[in-house]
Amino acid sequence: MVHSIRRLTPDDAPEYRALRLRALHEHPEAFTSDAEDAKARPPEESRQRLASELVPFWGAFDAGGAMVGMVGLECALRAKERHKGVVVAMYVAREAAGRGLGRELLQALVAHATAIGLKDLVLTVTEGNAPAIHLYREAGFTAFGTQPRAIVVNGRAYGKVHMHRALT
Repeated sequence: MVHSIRRLTPDDAPEYRALRLRALHEHPEAFTSDAEDAKARPPEESRQRLASELVPFWGAFDAGGAMVGMVGLECALRAKERHKGVVVAMYVAREAAGRGLGRELLQALVAHATAIGLKDLVLTVTEGNAPAIHLYREAGFTAFGTQPRAIVVNGRAYGKVHMHRALT
């Protein structure tokens, strides 16, 4: 399958928003954001998010040009935390899974994080999400703890595994 990975721009906002809403709907336990809250937000907010240098996003596109994956990097604002970034909103659509897109999205994010001088990356992943934990471990992340009951979805609590990767 031919595909490409590239940094998203504000022009990608409609497709980004649609994929994000799909991710939140299909896997509510995987994200701290809520599908209904996200759907209620104005579409212009997605455009503004993709215009921000503080939260760059990358997209994975299939041979037909459809966005089938995404990942973001939240850069810290506080002076004492500017050495690290947070990996957010990682998602690869079911029909594109198993083709290495998640790995390539993370590689693009890590290359950017390194280029802008970040020293550390952190993320959280839902406890029990073996494929995602495996992907992050392969990308060099190490678990350093689990927050029990980090989120509650439809009355069920989920823990979040905290992971770290040094870039130096």
